[in-house]
Amino acid sequence: MKYLFLFFLFFLPLNAQIKKYKLTPINTLHVNNQKIKILDAIELCFDNKKGIPFHEISDLVYANGFVYFVSDQGYLYKFFMNIQQNKISSLKYLNAYVLKNKKKEILSKKKRDAEGLALYKNNLLISFERKQRINLYSKDGIKIKKIKIHPYLQKKKNFINKNKGLESVAFNEKYGVVTAPELPLKNTNEKYHTLYTRNNRFKFIANGSIVSLEFFDKDAILVLLRDFNYLTRRRVTILLKVYLNNCSENRVCKSEILAKLDSADGWQLDNFEGLTRIDKKRYLMVSDDNENFFQKTLLVLFEIKD
Repeated sequence: MKYLFLFFLFFLPLNAQIKKYKLTPINTLHVNNQKIKILDAIELCFDNKKGIPFHEISDLVYANGFVYFVSDQGYLYKFFMNIQQNKISSLKYLNAYVLKNKKKEILSKKKRDAEGLALYKNNLLISFERKQRINLYSKDGIKIKKIKIHPYLQKKKNFINKNKGLESVAFNEKYGVVTAPELPLKNTNEKYHTLYTRNNRFKFIANGSIVSLEFFDKDAILVLLRDFNYLTRRRVTILLKVYLNNCSENRVCKSEILAKLDSADGWQLDNFEGLTRIDKKRYLMVSDDNENFFQKTLLVLFEIKD
């Protein structure tokens, strides 16, 4: 019995807190007609670190093997990821932080609803949903400064409601900081979603709610959208490519659906909210478990087909 125990201990996975997850449907037609290819999917479940729970992940960024997650409870997590042969071979939990202001005070409950995360040089941009704003943070969760946003986003009365704020943020050198409300602002054409920079706007046909942004290249941005029917429990996750350099006089830009994953087609979806780029073709996507026993924190590795 002793040797049997040692045998199982030796072959135990290095990180027993992640397990493989089957995201794709049985019908391969619903898989092959997408312009993305799912490479791997895992379920994450980690114990508290420093008394900080690992739940309600709303976005993530990847940088040189390190992965940062942000939670809408106002927490920041640091991991190291190893990818081998297009599979997530390990994910090591390194640290967890509570988001704090410049005085290193913990954010109040009304101000900690962090939703969007993006790299900004060697620091992190975080967008907030309820007290709609974007701040620059250090990688250990300390506020550095406030980022100026488009005038239309500076008044809370312009948002549909307090829970439909700045769900996403992205950055590149050409366009600067880009963000968007989850749903179109009041008194705007609901047919279109709008991406906002500090001084400009870019529209595209609305389809679902915006939950994450990530640049594809210098002039194109990927938009992660979700749709959920509370009555039927049907989930739809959409990945859309928007061409910021191909827009009409009315600021309506060319867009292209790369993937439409529908639970009605057999996709085993959860509440996907976060998106980050690994390299030219590969990306990670994460879901928010809403701290609900019946939901999961899923991490998906995929590539965009040529």
